[in-house]
Amino acid sequence: MSQRYRITRSFQENNPEQTISLEECLQYFDSKPDFKYAPVYTVTGPESTMSIEGNFFLWHHDGKIYPFRHYDGDLYVAVSIEAIVPLMMEIASELKADISEG
Repeated sequence: MSQRYRITRSFQENNPEQTISLEECLQYFDSKPDFKYAPVYTVTGPESTMSIEGNFFLWHHDGKIYPFRHYDGDLYVAVSIEAIVPLMMEIASELKADISEG
């Protein structure tokens, strides 16, 4: 089971940019070689395949894909492996955002 986190600026009262825009994410993740943008994320399970439309930044790590989803001005990620934690903290820091559960 993984824990879901939100990278957000909504707690920053003095920040004029309360949301993280899609354009900002596209520019930011474009500079990250291990990330690729996708408008659809497909999950294949043992008995079915499900496709989710949205704005995904897919982190390719050790032969697997981990989605960061931009939704409503925030980024969401499920921490399913330990390596995501420092990456999530780095992204939040570089985007001048906070991390919360959710």
